[in-house]
Amino acid sequence: MHRDLKPQNLLVSAEGIIKLADFGLARAVGVPVRAYTHEIVTLWYRAPEILLGASRYSFGVDIWSVGCIFAEMAARTPLFKGDSEITQLFSIFSIMSTPTEETWHGVSQLANYQEAFPQWKECCLDKALHGSMGSEDLKILK
Repeated sequence: MHRDLKPQNLLVSAEGIIKLADFGLARAVGVPVRAYTHEIVTLWYRAPEILLGASRYSFGVDIWSVGCIFAEMAARTPLFKGDSEITQLFSIFSIMSTPTEETWHGVSQLANYQEAFPQWKECCLDKALHGSMGSEDLKILK
């Protein structure tokens, strides 16, 4: 897994071919999933499970980063722009909803999860993207 996907690490040729760059944080994924550091990925593209302190994660963290990049390409601005781990989490939760055990089994067991987090409901992804994506695009992004 790459673990540092962000626009600066995507190279696009004149023919539109995309190549990944900067594999400095890349790790091989094994079975069972190994424990990894949470100090990865530029904050704006960091997956919620990492922000919540998960030490065991897999390709999902790269998929999250890709979704953030697609959203940024559509809206022409980053979707989640926290300036600390907690403001990044709250930026994500305020648009996507605060996770619960019903929506994310095991979330309450993650090291940085707090029962006292503000409880946001999914509300405004389309608005956050300035209407730049159609309904089918939004379904894929979610």
